[in-house]
Amino acid sequence: MTSSLSAWMVSVVAGLMVLAMGVLSSDARAAETVDGVTIYLGVVPAAVVRGHHPPDHPEAEMHGGTPDDGYHVMIALFDDKMGDRITGADVEATISSDEMAEVRKDLERMVIADAETYGNYFDLTGSAPYDIDLKIRLPDDDREVRATLDWQRP
Repeated sequence: MTSSLSAWMVSVVAGLMVLAMGVLSSDARAAETVDGVTIYLGVVPAAVVRGHHPPDHPEAEMHGGTPDDGYHVMIALFDDKMGDRITGADVEATISSDEMAEVRKDLERMVIADAETYGNYFDLTGSAPYDIDLKIRLPDDDREVRATLDWQRP
């Protein structure tokens, strides 16, 4: 494994830990705040997810099962003022780039280390930067939060 790939894997694991534990990061690039909602983004190769769980583990079947390739796109939501994790939201992601057609999916609720997060698998082909457009319906709130996050494969 090359040094840059090892460093990338360390950052992936650290990112998963941030999402799982709800730890707030001071790195402004790690989060986007829109309409009072702080959004953390994590993008992990499906192979990492598949390698982390045995085939009979319940999480191996999340989102219809782990694909052979592609990426697991996850977000965690927090109230910007209180810092509390937002749970029970409905989240839709539309991902596009110059190299792929637009793909729209619901980000399904999932629990990692007793913390609710939202995610789904996407086939992110090519190396172009991706636009991740989010439509978030907050629980007990009539408003819809919309955000666009950028991501590019390391």
